[in-house]
Formats: sequence, C-alpha cells, structure tokens
Amino acid sequence: MFRKVLVANRGEIAVRVIRALEERGIASVAVFSEADRTALHVRYANEAYLIGPPASRDSYLRIDRIIDAARKSGADAIHPGYGFLSERAEFAAACAEAGITFIGPSPEAIEKMGDKITARETVKQRGVPLVPGSEKGLHDEELAAVAQEIGFPIMIKAAAGGGGKGMRAVYDAEAFRSSIDAARREAMAAFGNDEVYLEKLITSARHIEIQILADSHGRTLSLGERECSIQRRHQKLIEESPSVAVDEKLRAEMGRVAVAAAEAVGYVNAGTIEFLFDSKDNKYYFLEMNTRLQVEHPVTELVTGIDIVKEQISIASGRKLRYKQTDIAPKGWAIECRITAEDPYNNFMPSTGIVNYLKEPTGPGVRVESMLYEGCEISLYYDPMVAKLIVWGDTRAEAILRMRRALNEYRIGGIRTSIPFHQELMDSPEFMWGTFDTGFLSRRRISARHPHSEEHEKLAAVVAAMIAHEEGRHAVARVGQGSGGGQSSSNLWKQSGRMRAQRGRW
Repeated sequence: MFRKVLVANRGEIAVRVIRALEERGIASVAVFSEADRTALHVRYANEAYLIGPPASRDSYLRIDRIIDAARKSGADAIHPGYGFLSERAEFAAACAEAGITFIGPSPEAIEKMGDKITARETVKQRGVPLVPGSEKGLHDEELAAVAQEIGFPIMIKAAAGGGGKGMRAVYDAEAFRSSIDAARREAMAAFGNDEVYLEKLITSARHIEIQILADSHGRTLSLGERECSIQRRHQKLIEESPSVAVDEKLRAEMGRVAVAAAEAVGYVNAGTIEFLFDSKDNKYYFLEMNTRLQVEHPVTELVTGIDIVKEQISIASGRKLRYKQTDIAPKGWAIECRITAEDPYNNFMPSTGIVNYLKEPTGPGVRVESMLYEGCEISLYYDPMVAKLIVWGDTRAEAILRMRRALNEYRIGGIRTSIPFHQELMDSPEFMWGTFDTGFLSRRRISARHPHSEEHEKLAAVVAAMIAHEEGRHAVARVGQGSGGGQSSSNLWKQSGRMRAQRGRW
C-alpha cells in the first residue's frame, strides 16, 4: 500500500479522496492555485503545495508543476480525481516516467478510449452494439455524405473529449455545414483537436451508464447501472441507481457488455461505460467510456456498499479485487443532486461571492460531499459545482421523499444555488414516474413559484404514494384525507391517472 498520495484536483472530489486516504492510513498531499489558498481540500490534507495562478491552464492543468509537487512531497502515487488531467494519457505517462503510480488506467487505455472514434472501433470488435455513425478521419464532405446515408437527425461529436463540448444536434441538411463548423471550433478550443464524428440522434433516449472495477489480475466487475438522463446542455444534473428503465435481465446483459468493452483495452481501475438506451425498442448502444472516477460514483457506493475510491487505491497498489461478480447485489435506491453555484431563475448564470451561512442536511440515508464552509469564496475560475447531495432509501419513493426533505433542510447563504431547481424537479410528476429522457429539461422551464406551495405538497404526496404502492388507491385516499381546502384528492387522482396514461407527459 502507498505511504503518501498527492491529489491532483480541487473542490469536493479532492476532499472525497483525502478522506478515503485518511481512512486507509495514507498521508495526503493537496495542490492548490492562488485562488484556492484557503480551500477545504487544502485544510484537510496533511501537506499542500502552491502550483500556480487561478487559471486552470496555469495550475491544475500543469503536469510539470503537479509532478514537481509530488517529488517535493515524496508522494509515491497521484490520484487525479475527475476533470482536469484525469483523462490525459500524457499525465498518466508522466507519472510513470517519474516513478510515481497513477491511480487510474494505463496511458494506452486512456488514449484508446479517449478518442471516441477509436473507442467505437475497439469495442465493436467485442460485439458491443453501436449507434450508426461515421468512421475516423473523414473530411466535411465525407461526413455530409454519411449524414445523408444514416439520415437526420444526427449528432455531431468531438472525437477528443466529452462534457458536452463540441456537440451539436442537427435536424436537417441545411444546418449541417454551420453546425459542423461550430462543433469543430468548440472542440479545438476545449481539447486542442477539432476532429469530429457523427452518430444517429436517438430521440427520447435515456442515458444509462455501467460502473466497472478492474484489477491487474484479470478480474473485471460490473457494479450495476446509473440513470443519468436528467441533463442540461449535455451536463448531468441528477443521477440515480438503479434505473427504473432497467430490469434484472437487461442489467445483467448491459453489465456483461460493459465488462467486455473494458476488457477490449485491458482496462485496470475504476471506469464507466456509457450507453444510450432506446426504451421504445428496448435497445441500447455504446456511447463512450469515461476512464476515470465519475462525479456520480456515490449513488453506486450507496446501493452496493463498495467504496469505489478505496478500491481505486487498492487496485493501483497491485491488490486483487476482494469481490466476485456474484457478490455484487445492489440494495435499495440512491439519488444524487449536483449542487451548483448558479441562479436557476436567471438562465443558470454563475453566482459568485462569500458563503456567509451554511447548514447542511443530515439524518438517516443522507450524504453530503462538499467544498463549502462559512467564509469560503466562490469564484468564476472553476466548474460551478460546489457540492453533491446524495440520499439512499429502501425504495425509489423513499429516496425521492428523503431527497425532498434534505433539499428543504439545505441552506447556503451569500450565493445563489441550484437547490430550488432540484426542489422543483423532485416535485415533477414526470420525474416521480421515471418517464423522463435526455430531452426532459429541454421541454421544461423552472418556475419562480414557491417550491413549498400547497399544490406542490399535495401533488408530490399523491404521486409519491402511487410510486410506493403498486396501485396506490388506499395510500392516495389516506394522503387526501389529511388535506383541507384547495384541490380535492379525487381531482388529484384523476390528474395522476391521466398522467399515467400519457406516460408522464402532461
């Protein structure tokens, strides 16, 4: 096992990794920019090293400075977290060259799966189903011909990255040229590579991903799926595990396919295979592989009881996985809300300032991973996500109600956050019924009404009861009896029935 590990990241994920290291009895080393001198991860680490000015390109993206900090501290391993350098093959290679263990996959695996076109070609050899799309190295004229062949709508995607950068949905040939130009410009700015490829756009698709763990002794495991369809501009906002769209048979099949995809590149450590799921045809297609720890890993941890970060550390130290596939038996339901420093009532504009008050939710089944403390400053330099709120319940209904309770308890003063947005989503019948897809938020606008209105409370209680009880008639009756005035339980039942008939689309 390692003696000292440097965490090449910031924010809540750096705090998360530092905590895992402490529980393993391993000393932690933080790195920080000038803007993060007083950050929580700096306070929690055993040692901390300044690596540059606030801008990421001059600090958290500087491989040379991070390696230098690792050498100075005597760290024998580096954990990259997610984002920044976590999926840079050159960073993993630089660690190896410096004699420092990279807590993640090999540079070769990162490179193969990091190029989305190469990834498609690689997993195809293992029988992994693919969305119809283009091959590598095509010019714009060739891509236009492919677009006509597979038919519109199509999705233009950057070959070298993810996170929603360099992506454009195109619905007709007239918009193709301008869209591909825009995608190339964005891809070049984000990844230094303007190569793009095409995929058939699957409308009403769900985004389902499979968490995998693989050791260096030939064992690769699937830890089940996560539902990640609640997205805004291709950025995930809410994740849950398991998915209401996946049954036991499909879960096992997708797990086997995910393991095959990982084994196609000799993958070692934690990773995620992402799929698009067409619920109309009950078919799924490989989307990409994330060769790192995911933001949403806590929901898998809560339903499996496996600490993925600790397993990453053990795997990187050369140890065998102590689990077999038959040991993986998800229990209950977990939901995660990404809390961002953004104003949901003003087109999610970034919110900056000093956090002058903080009250985090607690209680059974509630977990908070955060970079916040009273007095900390939120700047514009980095990703706006400041915390994650995760809950667990025996059932999905219990998890939803627990999340609603936890969100109601959450207080962050001095900045605006996405908490009201999440409160409204938890009250959405479409979310409660699980009938959403990746286009859900494009069809919905957050309102400025008070999240705790009587109407909201009644509808949420009714629908939650219906979810918890297969038929729900007795539960709905009991909920309705306790409400005075306003809309009757009978009318709510009728509305809920209409919603069910229309698969949640009012």
